[in-house]
Amino acid sequence: MKQKETLLNTPQINGLSIEEVGDEHIGTSHDTPLRPDAFELDDDLKVELIEKHFREIMTIMGLDLNDDSLAGTPQRVAKMYVKEIFSGLNPANKPVVKLFNNTYNYDQMLVEKNITFYSNCEHHFVPIIGKAHVAYISSGKVIGLSKINRIVQYYAKRPQVQERLTVQIANELRELLETEDVAVVMDASHLCVSSRGIQDVNSKTVTSQFFGKFKEDAVRQEFFRYLELDK
Repeated sequence: MKQKETLLNTPQINGLSIEEVGDEHIGTSHDTPLRPDAFELDDDLKVELIEKHFREIMTIMGLDLNDDSLAGTPQRVAKMYVKEIFSGLNPANKPVVKLFNNTYNYDQMLVEKNITFYSNCEHHFVPIIGKAHVAYISSGKVIGLSKINRIVQYYAKRPQVQERLTVQIANELRELLETEDVAVVMDASHLCVSSRGIQDVNSKTVTSQFFGKFKEDAVRQEFFRYLELDK
């Protein structure tokens, strides 16, 4: 009876307990799961609270926080979470993008490849490290090249699954550039696979999202040739 009560009180995912799901890959939506009150606390208070709780975690693990090397770790982690690696959660940090007229009348695809990104797996909070490859065909507007990098970084800097990250970047570019002709390919290593669990250090995950003309095989293959992913 006690075991049954324990199972009933365990958080459920699609009718399964956390233990039953284990390391299975779970995705829920295209939007990052955020509570309605996610931004009621300002960043400084979030840092303060995370520092307190991370100090407790370290203490539970048996670490001596009086040691000079560890004393500042809770604050460093808290600041890193809020100000750096999860800063993409806050829409106030979204890059401001200005559109320019395509005065060159360039009507071929523009490809920016090998954009390095660092994200974190939302299942284990360990790094995802990879490259993003982005292309679009102008419908009359263009943006500065560095803005593409900033968009990738903005969506990467939050707890993520790679599939969602790929879709979010592609959707953002479609909206900003006012064009359906957008392609995104992401090639990444997941430390939740390489540093724990199965500990496979060689595998990589590739995801893609194609819209508009990039759904046509000839256009998509041209994009792949730029990336040299077809060799």
